[in-house]
Amino acid sequence: MDGIRFDRNELAGAFGDIGTDLPLLFGMVLAAGLDSTGVFVVFGLLQIATGIVYRVPMPMQPLKAMAVLVIAGGISGPVLFGGGLAIGAVMLVLAASGALGWVAARIPLCVVRGIQLGLGLSLASLALRDYVPSQGLHGWLLAALGFAVLLALWGHRRVPPGLVVVGLGLLYALAFRADLPALASGVGFELPALRHPAWAEIVTGFFVLALPQLPLSLSNSVIATSQTVSDLFPERPVGVRKIGLTYGIVNLIAPFLGGVPVCHGSGGLAGHYALGARTGGSVVLYGSILAGIGLFLSGALEQVVEIFPLPILGVVLLAEALTLMRFVRDQASETREFAIALLVGLTAFGLPHGYLVALVLGLMLYHLPLRFGRETSPD
Repeated sequence: MDGIRFDRNELAGAFGDIGTDLPLLFGMVLAAGLDSTGVFVVFGLLQIATGIVYRVPMPMQPLKAMAVLVIAGGISGPVLFGGGLAIGAVMLVLAASGALGWVAARIPLCVVRGIQLGLGLSLASLALRDYVPSQGLHGWLLAALGFAVLLALWGHRRVPPGLVVVGLGLLYALAFRADLPALASGVGFELPALRHPAWAEIVTGFFVLALPQLPLSLSNSVIATSQTVSDLFPERPVGVRKIGLTYGIVNLIAPFLGGVPVCHGSGGLAGHYALGARTGGSVVLYGSILAGIGLFLSGALEQVVEIFPLPILGVVLLAEALTLMRFVRDQASETREFAIALLVGLTAFGLPHGYLVALVLGLMLYHLPLRFGRETSPD
């Protein structure tokens, strides 16, 4: 495929977002009683489509706010699918009408940098608080070794750090965690079943799931993702309108096949890039792996999850976090903008509904003093 590579660096980068995706997908399958075949096959196929369309390592991710609400609140699968259709329709209207571009044009770079910083802090906190300590002393030692390898090989093209880190996790899992007979007994072939969300489920999903998700999607999934593409691939910028259109379209398709609501995300892009990916090939490879899990291993999902130890997923999350947080450095030369970026990042990370609060706060801090200064300046 023109502009897409399939080499060891793309294979290494293919695992750059698995630390975010796998726990959320597995958690939603268990909490909402979802069909794991539909969830993984559709999620994988969407990755493949995104890799081909964008040709940069910009994967799809589960909608995080929705996933957390489903896992914590026990929201049913049909309402989740209805919420996916609802937010897909909203985003498609915003993108097609030009409203999404209008909003993005009024958000200054320092606020976007703050959103990226806040997401990076959230990923780092999740990694260090929940993932790395999850398997005791062995997990800490495994994570320390993985992180040392990551730093030693950071940016190495001949020996991509992602392959070595994931390989360490695989060896650890085979030695201490995986039940190979149980894995073998779960091998089979299944196809996704068709779904038909009812209007009541779509309406409920809109109010219960789509509305809480929308601020995070606007700030991170669309605006911060567009900026991150420009940061990492300045020769291949992607506008917010295109991102909003693909976001909307895929969420109008996925629920009918049993797929969870998804989005683009600056963290996923940063993760693939950090582990070595430079083209959409990593996303195509990632999607092929996930679709294969859904088609052939959905009966052994618990054992598949064990193959990717949480401490190693924590190392991958830290790579995502570091890549995102370093972007804030270009604001350091402007004291006011740097302060706004830091405050936005801390607010997004530390407060309930932090991304919405941070976005509003950042816009107020940036625009109101400028407007006040113009109104009170002498003629």
